[in-house]
Amino acid sequence: MGSRKAISLSSFDRIGQAVPAPAWFGVSAIFHYLGPSFAVLLFPAVGVLGVAWFRIAAAAFLFAPVTRPWATLRDAGRTARLRLVTLGFCLAAMNTAFYLALDRLPMSLVAAMEFAGTVLIALWGMRTGRNLAALGLTIAGVVLLIDVKWESDPVGLFFAFLNAALFVCYIVLGHRIAEEGAAGGVVRLGAAMAIAFLFILPVGLVQAARAFAAPGLLLAGIGVGICSSVIPYISDQLAMSRLPRASFALMLALLPASATVIGAVVLGQIPGVRDILGVLLVMAGVAIHQPVAEPREGIADAA
Repeated sequence: MGSRKAISLSSFDRIGQAVPAPAWFGVSAIFHYLGPSFAVLLFPAVGVLGVAWFRIAAAAFLFAPVTRPWATLRDAGRTARLRLVTLGFCLAAMNTAFYLALDRLPMSLVAAMEFAGTVLIALWGMRTGRNLAALGLTIAGVVLLIDVKWESDPVGLFFAFLNAALFVCYIVLGHRIAEEGAAGGVVRLGAAMAIAFLFILPVGLVQAARAFAAPGLLLAGIGVGICSSVIPYISDQLAMSRLPRASFALMLALLPASATVIGAVVLGQIPGVRDILGVLLVMAGVAIHQPVAEPREGIADAA
């Protein structure tokens, strides 16, 4: 059993090295928007907290047989275990805050606030004029893609700010667990997801229970976990293990661009001139960006 597990996990490193790191981020970006499409169907049936519960629960149970989180937590040192608990809490709180914000605010505003947090990480890792120019092009493209309209809902804004802050923590902690390679990162991600499930277990269980007797809703809930947490988080680890934090943060600007493309292909929502210009600026910014060595001390290590 142990050798089979080792063989299975080592494949993550082989697969990760065989495909360019930016391609893995592209996979994450695509599934980042398939997940919410399932979530929209579930909102009226099981509620916002129920959807968040399904997202974490499905991912935790799918990760467990391969990553064996109980063994990871048992063998981890005190510092590593604390980091996993922190990441687990971050995942549970971030996903819950994300859905609570979407329930009250336009997705464009929530997405814009998420990107604003990642800009800080990208700026921290900039070391050349070329990369600063890349960041400028990327921000300009995102501004064109996202029609930001501030809302007067203080509760919604609170959850959107909380989600943005926790998203930054996810990037920093996600890179930390990916330092020893994709396979090790996936193992630790499985442990963090199990911890996230323990945090969210009492929060959304009552709402999620409405779907237990409806096979269609149950399958939709599992779909949310696969599309929103399993595939994109594994893809993130495959990319994070090879990309500096600043590069990964900059590539997050591809999310609104990929949403525009997916909307045109899948939903027939043809982009306008402004949208096309925004996509081109984002692609130009990501294209001219040149990864550089990350600083080992500072705000990243403080986390």
